[in-house]
Amino acid sequence: MINGKKVLFSGMQATGNLTLGNYLGALKNWVALSDEYECYYSVVDMHSITVRQDPAVLRKRARALMTIYIAAGLDPDKNCIYYQSHVSAHAELAWILNCYTYMGEMNRMTQFKDKAAKHADNINCGLFTYPVLMAADILLYQADVVPVGIDQMQHLEITRDIAQRFNGIYGETFTIPQAYVGKTGAKIMSLQNPEKKMSKSDENPNASIYLTDDPDTIMRKCRRAVTDSEAQILYRDEQPGVKNLLNIYCACTGKTPEEAVKEFDGRGYGDLKLAVGESVIAVLKPLQDRIAQIEKDKDYLDSHIKANAERAAYTATKTLRKVQRKVGFPDRIR
Repeated sequence: MINGKKVLFSGMQATGNLTLGNYLGALKNWVALSDEYECYYSVVDMHSITVRQDPAVLRKRARALMTIYIAAGLDPDKNCIYYQSHVSAHAELAWILNCYTYMGEMNRMTQFKDKAAKHADNINCGLFTYPVLMAADILLYQADVVPVGIDQMQHLEITRDIAQRFNGIYGETFTIPQAYVGKTGAKIMSLQNPEKKMSKSDENPNASIYLTDDPDTIMRKCRRAVTDSEAQILYRDEQPGVKNLLNIYCACTGKTPEEAVKEFDGRGYGDLKLAVGESVIAVLKPLQDRIAQIEKDKDYLDSHIKANAERAAYTATKTLRKVQRKVGFPDRIR
């Protein structure tokens, strides 16, 4: 605990463009957590290079993600918002933890299998040991809680296993993190395939609404959203496209699915898509305006990048030094 608060850690990769799903499902909820927890939010750019990146594009996207964090309402004075690559303790602890993680455990990671299939020409060691770096991310800050989706739950479990194994050998060293259980964010699905989540890596440009999309683009994507031939607006699993549109509408307006269904009773899909588009535009405009404002003030963003990297490094280094001493590394001469 820090300052009497439990510690929360989370982060997003600096690849692709954040979607409406990222915002409504995660980022929007992070903002409400800073009063309850001591929060560390990382731009996890080290994880990003398990897949080949254009260096200039990666730098640009990392800065854009940092900007979005702040524009979304994460106060950089209250929350520690930093680049993972600016805190060397992440890489140093990851190496040590690699030596306390078994090959069989990594072989069972389903995300490695999925990513290896997608990037068969670049199945690198970083992709294989990705969960160990994630464990280092979490354990460095002695995180009590970690907000994770179902797809990341396996990585949190291996983090807990590694921490418990290390503690069992050397005594109490790491806090054993728990999955954050709180208000569930809106689960936003693809506009073109409502059976899968909206993704920033989707190859279909009409499948995802990006946080930087202009109003015309947002409206066009909503009009092209997949529905069905039933021609009735009901909130049920048998109509995944319609259900997804209703979920987006409710997340943006604060209405319940029941209220939304009643509102669109007797109306067509065209009316629903128009209303969804308008509600999304209304939610994203203040965010986009704030992004533009931050981008114009280079010194403001740079000062917080520097200050928060130092703050993160201070906390992370305390844990790292404790671990280094326990495994037998020589003390540093002051």
